[in-house]
Amino acid sequence: MGISFSYQVRKFRLPKQSKVVDWILLVSFLEKRIVEDISYIFCDDPFLLKLNKQYLYHSTYTDIITFDYSSNKKLAGEIYISTERVRNNAASFESTFEEELRRVMIHGVLHCIGYSDKTKRDQLKMRKKESEYLTLFIEMD
Repeated sequence: MGISFSYQVRKFRLPKQSKVVDWILLVSFLEKRIVEDISYIFCDDPFLLKLNKQYLYHSTYTDIITFDYSSNKKLAGEIYISTERVRNNAASFESTFEEELRRVMIHGVLHCIGYSDKTKRDQLKMRKKESEYLTLFIEMD
């Protein structure tokens, strides 16, 4: 229970893991939610592409897939993140790997909270929340 991290990729370990846990717990508190069981699984592009095809019927690479099992105010889910895609996106967005990784990680939590990114309006709301909580992470030092 709580927040866990597992790795399908050998050369990656999440930096500042305890700070990330505190951050996610704080975000959930601010959103009036309780973390029940959130699992982050860090993987590579082929692993995530396979999940994307199998469960979402998409044949495209993605940086994150969130399986949301939340109910009521309790957050639960599996959040799969391709570290390869995050690294590529960080370069494209002229960001650091760590910043992009945190953006993707909180994006998954926001999906579990109930935020969507299906429409342009939803995407703007999601980006605003991501930015707000990324700033919060920095301010936690």
